Amino acid sequence: MSTTITPVEPAEPAPAPGGRRRARRFVRPGAAALSGLLLFASFPPRPLWWLALPAFALLGWTLRGRRPRAGFGLGFLAGLGFLLPLLKWTGEEVGPLPWVALAAVSALFIGVVGAGIAAVSRLPAWPVFAAAVWILGEAARARVPFGGFPWGKIAFGQADGVFLSLAAVGGTPVLGFAVALCGFGLYEVVRQVLAHRAGPAPRQVPRAAVAVAALSVLVPVAGALAALPLVDDSAEDGTATVAAIQGNVPRLGLDFNAQRRAVLDNHAARTEQLADDVKAGKEPQPDFVLWPENSSDLDPYRNGDARLVIDDAVKKIGVPTVVGSVLSPDTGKLRNSLIEWDPANGPVATYDKRHVQPFGEYIPMRSFVRIFSSDVDRVRRDFGPGDKVGVFDLAGTKVGLATCYEAAFDWAVRDTVTHGAQLIAVPSNNATFGRSEMTYQQLAMSRVRAVEHSRSVVVPVTSGVSAMIMPDGKVVEQTKMFTPDALVREMPLRSSQTPATRMGTLPEALLVAIAVGGLGWVGARTVRARRSPAADDAS
Repeated sequence: MSTTITPVEPAEPAPAPGGRRRARRFVRPGAAALSGLLLFASFPPRPLWWLALPAFALLGWTLRGRRPRAGFGLGFLAGLGFLLPLLKWTGEEVGPLPWVALAAVSALFIGVVGAGIAAVSRLPAWPVFAAAVWILGEAARARVPFGGFPWGKIAFGQADGVFLSLAAVGGTPVLGFAVALCGFGLYEVVRQVLAHRAGPAPRQVPRAAVAVAALSVLVPVAGALAALPLVDDSAEDGTATVAAIQGNVPRLGLDFNAQRRAVLDNHAARTEQLADDVKAGKEPQPDFVLWPENSSDLDPYRNGDARLVIDDAVKKIGVPTVVGSVLSPDTGKLRNSLIEWDPANGPVATYDKRHVQPFGEYIPMRSFVRIFSSDVDRVRRDFGPGDKVGVFDLAGTKVGLATCYEAAFDWAVRDTVTHGAQLIAVPSNNATFGRSEMTYQQLAMSRVRAVEHSRSVVVPVTSGVSAMIMPDGKVVEQTKMFTPDALVREMPLRSSQTPATRMGTLPEALLVAIAVGGLGWVGARTVRARRSPAADDAS
């Protein structure tokens, strides 16, 4: 008897989930980029500071449990999502290549941060370590290469936020750490809630994990509330009536440098108009006047005509005036200088900008960079840095000076206060960047600095936005962009120092130590895990 075996046709296979799998591959990269976009949206001129919290929560979801290599790629995508739109102003007049290059290099730092956050994400209390790793990345980016580029520190997006008072506790590192910790904590709270509800029956969640999640959210908020008494705008040392002149430029763009005499004339004319308004009783008599950076790019020490224009304007207003100028010695590098101009004695003191801007005021690796952009030759002669802290005694008021780009650097503002500044001035020139968001981003930095050091901050800008900022970070007066104007206001003077001013880099160093400790812990665990199989085999 023979048996015939009839082959059974295989059942129709279920549709392969390959399409869904491929789609899932893009979920985390998309979430990483979205977290960066949310960070960008949290920055001025949008008053959406709170978007930084869901941004970090989303970034935490993206990175938690990933391998460091994947974390680097996801962090880099988050960095591009954040910095490409944030730094768009850098390509305003020179095209997209410098803008994209700067954003990409800066995003590499966030890529490394992403790898670090992925590594520490399996540790107990991981939100603390993750937030510290973020600050470690900001600290590195603020120092290298070419002296660093701290633009985009999370703290600079928090001028309107509830965490701002923490700037007085530990400066921008503590403020940024609190925001990142709260965001990562929010994700951990949601994760723990979902874990509790998962499965057919709710399971018990470890109390320690719940405590970490809750404290990661509550501690930054409670700390900010506790720090509110440090935010004080009272006049400890009386007041000074300050005038900030915005003379405007004839036209936008890099070519404003070719209009040096017109820019000088604009600032002199607006100062003389203020003098007429004072004489007519329309404005109060200022104790001193602040002109912006580059208000006289004609060196008044070498150009008699420029000296005469400045001297006439200062004599007419009758009070010490700070003039932003470019000094061009016979040999050596140019100097981006602020000159104290006395109505009776002319120029009596100078401050040379100490942190000159790479690829803007000087060109590193000029021959190499020229391969990519001929715009480097617009900077025909490099600027050199000064080496002295800028504090002028203006009619009895000690005024600390941080020129434009320097406001982004913690040390450049802090040491003016430790050298006795009762008020801070940030003379700036944003005309190169047109009507971009750059001027609002920079204004937010000055607002954070006001709270950090409990000082009034006055920001005179060639083309706007010029502003008067109280020690509590509130803008009480500001100009419109590309409009000649003069702001005159009585501002409080203060001499006490906040904990942030007194401690300097110590809070940042402690947070960096936490990050390094967490990464070291992960490294030690990894080494032990690799050694244990070998040990088992040997036994």
